[in-house]
Amino acid sequence: MVFSKRDNAGTRPHERRADVRTVSAVGALGLSVLSLVIPVDFVTESPGPTFNTIGEFNSKPLLEIEGAQTYPVSGNLDMTTVSVAGGPNSSLFAVEALATWLEDSTAVLPSDLIYDPSVTSDQVNAQNSADMTNSQEVAQAAALTQLGIDYTEMLTVSGAVEGGPSQGLIQEGDVITALNGQALTSYTDLTGRVNASAGQPVTLTRDGNEQDVSVTPSYNEQGQRYVLGLYIARSFEFPMTVNYGLEEVGGPSAGMMFALGIIDELTEGEMTGGIHFAGTGTIDADGTVGSIGGIEQKMQGAADAGATVFLAPADNCGEVVGNVPRRLNVIKVATLDEAVDAVTRIGQGEDPATFPTCS
Repeated sequence: MVFSKRDNAGTRPHERRADVRTVSAVGALGLSVLSLVIPVDFVTESPGPTFNTIGEFNSKPLLEIEGAQTYPVSGNLDMTTVSVAGGPNSSLFAVEALATWLEDSTAVLPSDLIYDPSVTSDQVNAQNSADMTNSQEVAQAAALTQLGIDYTEMLTVSGAVEGGPSQGLIQEGDVITALNGQALTSYTDLTGRVNASAGQPVTLTRDGNEQDVSVTPSYNEQGQRYVLGLYIARSFEFPMTVNYGLEEVGGPSAGMMFALGIIDELTEGEMTGGIHFAGTGTIDADGTVGSIGGIEQKMQGAADAGATVFLAPADNCGEVVGNVPRRLNVIKVATLDEAVDAVTRIGQGEDPATFPTCS
């Protein structure tokens, strides 16, 4: 009777076990859901918007040139972007990382592969802004070099590498004007001639200083070249002003497309022939096109925006192969001259498929 009374007043053993299993299942589900809304230390990269460098943005020309004759343009010379989530820029939740990982043309990477763990969001934004400003100035220099228009480049020392060959010899604020008695025309000229010295002492002339300085370059294993151990800030004096109507985007990878846009506007005739081009790549004043990150996302963004021809840095070819969207012709370029040649000839009717591509 005592046993029966306890059975009637309480829960039977098999019912109690069922309740425990139910609670366990609900708890596991709750933990699973909770884990999806916990911030994770990953970064996602997905196709971002494109911007036509010879078009308008917010009802204003993206490129506006003052102080020089410009000409009508047509078509598109789109700069491409990557949308980044996570890292110091924003919070990324596990559910977002999982969802984007399942999408095509989206990369999910550990944050510390992209950002230094100590960097802040403000520092990232400041660096991106500085990189964009520098790329715009260098793009103008590259465009004018391509067109044979003179300009002046100044090389100002912003610091010296601690323990480097120039420490204590060159001061912050010095303007380097000549090497071994010959005037310097650009940063590329300086680095090229220093490397050609093969470690022999070189004489640097500083503007405003009566005494030249002898420095023995050291070999940089990582860069595989001889260096002075100086941080150089480049500044330019141009015969015209280029205003850029785009502030929302940062980084250096639009340099080549900015240079192409400037060349198109300063050159008589419509270089693109009305065709929708897109591309990416850093640029140096001598016209060298450099590699960038996120090439797969940028190609997809270009295709989504309607581009039919994409200009890709030759150094990115390893990432291009196997990732080209349908109906997008990718042309590899190593120099601004090659990019101008491709756009001009395709704009005149040549088949994009006849140009060098990544393979």
